[in-house]
Amino acid sequence: MSTNSSRVGQLLLQASACISWKQDVEGAVYHLANCLLLLGFMGGSGVYGCFYFFGFLSAGYLCCVLWGWFSACGLDIVLWSFLLAVVCLLQLAHLVYRLREDTLAEEFDLLYKTLCLPLQVPLQTYKEIVHCCEEQVLTLATEQTYAVEGETPINRLSLLLSGRVRVSQDGQFLHYIFPYQFMDSPEWESLQPSEEGVFQVTLTAETSCSYISWSRKSLHLLLTKERYISCLFSALLGYDISEKLYTLNDKLFAKFGLRFDIRLPSLYHVLGPTAADPGPESEKGDEEVCEPAASPPQATPTSLQQTPPSSPPPAATNFPAPPSWARLSRPDSGILGEDSTSLVLEDFEEVSGSESFMDYRSDGEYMR
Repeated sequence: MSTNSSRVGQLLLQASACISWKQDVEGAVYHLANCLLLLGFMGGSGVYGCFYFFGFLSAGYLCCVLWGWFSACGLDIVLWSFLLAVVCLLQLAHLVYRLREDTLAEEFDLLYKTLCLPLQVPLQTYKEIVHCCEEQVLTLATEQTYAVEGETPINRLSLLLSGRVRVSQDGQFLHYIFPYQFMDSPEWESLQPSEEGVFQVTLTAETSCSYISWSRKSLHLLLTKERYISCLFSALLGYDISEKLYTLNDKLFAKFGLRFDIRLPSLYHVLGPTAADPGPESEKGDEEVCEPAASPPQATPTSLQQTPPSSPPPAATNFPAPPSWARLSRPDSGILGEDSTSLVLEDFEEVSGSESFMDYRSDGEYMR
């Protein structure tokens, strides 16, 4: 070890020192090259930082090539500077290729910024989701049906990108589907991966619509493989279904003046009588709905009967009668038979008549 260090010391001491320094300075190209290298080494991190870094380094080493060729007249300076400039240019080309590969179509880019970026979903994960739908944007013409009640099989999951879709059942309007909402989230959640079923509602495009669609089989494979994507879809689908339930609840409130609990098992089937021509009978039924019925007077205890007659009797408490529309039968359809309809209505009457069920009226009162 000491022998090696002594040899290095001898080489340094015996090296020929500069006899005389050059009086004139190097040309402008040499100083420009060093300035570009200095700016390049001041670059930051990230994709754009790498562009800045390798861009200035490439320009600086190219200036070194020119300086070595015209001023220094050194072959080694030219070769090394040229090699470093080529490496920097190749790195820039690689960055451009990566950016071009990560670029999404306009519809998918807007979908990412609207739906996934607020949830801080990584771009690479989003690209896997987009790749699962084959990066295809499908369209619906005005009044074209996406699904027909009782006929269209549930074999995909779709997300609306633009336009508006009308949801109806038995010819009765339920609610709308707006952009960046799932078109068939309730149907997706209602079936297991191994089960099959058909739509219970009809989906019709009211305007020109565009949407993306995932095949049921391929999406289930992706959700089974990627746990993060599975949790993401569970959150998005749960939020979408809750929005649809609140939309139905608001529709009932606007129609009857009563706000029902969305957890009722039969709320979906309590959308009122069938679509028919409005007449005196229907108006009379609506009036009966809004009019609460008085309950029979409560029996007075024995201790209260001995009170002086001047004391006023206790006021009778008014309880709302079960809505008359809950007992109206719906038209026969392929979805619910007579037995299932009667069971649903019995469940609704049982829940609405219990003491634990509470409604919130439009005037701000809670009533049981």
